[in-house]
Amino acid sequence: MADKHTEVLLIGASRGLGLAIAAEYLERGSRVVATVRGDGRTALHDLRDGADGRLEIEHVDITDEGQVGALRERLADRTFDLLFVNAGVTNAREETSADVSTEVFTRLMLTNALSPLRVVEALGDLVPADGTIAVMSSGQGSVANNERGGFEVYRASKSALNQLMRSYAARHRDDPRTLLLLAPGWVRTELGGPDAVLTVRESIPRLVSVVDSQRGHGGLRFLDYRGEVVAW
Repeated sequence: MADKHTEVLLIGASRGLGLAIAAEYLERGSRVVATVRGDGRTALHDLRDGADGRLEIEHVDITDEGQVGALRERLADRTFDLLFVNAGVTNAREETSADVSTEVFTRLMLTNALSPLRVVEALGDLVPADGTIAVMSSGQGSVANNERGGFEVYRASKSALNQLMRSYAARHRDDPRTLLLLAPGWVRTELGGPDAVLTVRESIPRLVSVVDSQRGHGGLRFLDYRGEVVAW
């Protein structure tokens, strides 16, 4: 299929949604370079063992600018038709701006908002004009849809991510590449928790199909795993 992404650079794939995205692209025949943070063995290494050489593992902590720069240097001669940045940490659901510690607030904002855009800035030029840059956001990042509260600081971090991505798109308004913010739904992972309504298999294959269907469209869209527009 013409719009398929066959060379994928996936940031954040040691577990959860990132691991599932790597597995899905491998299942679709793509070649994947995927990253983990530490030096220990992860489920991604197990996936690599059965990937027939189509999965490479790189190491980067996206909150460390030096490590992001070093990764850029290692990949300088490569091109990828998809850069997919998957990063996210959370905190206690009941914590609000009234009681969250400065340390926790800073960690969420750094990991969920600032660092993904720094990765896009550093690695984006590895993606050609007909390629795609995708960043994992969340439906909880929607300001318009926040009617029940909860996860207040996590929501704020994802809203900040969305705003930074819109600013990136505005600065690159003549760039023909497709830019995506993605909401995978509430998925049962370590981050999503056991009460989430979707399994990984109910979310990720559909999400990957959405990403592939958007290739070549250009511009910025905020879409969920069903391909529906999410309100800002």
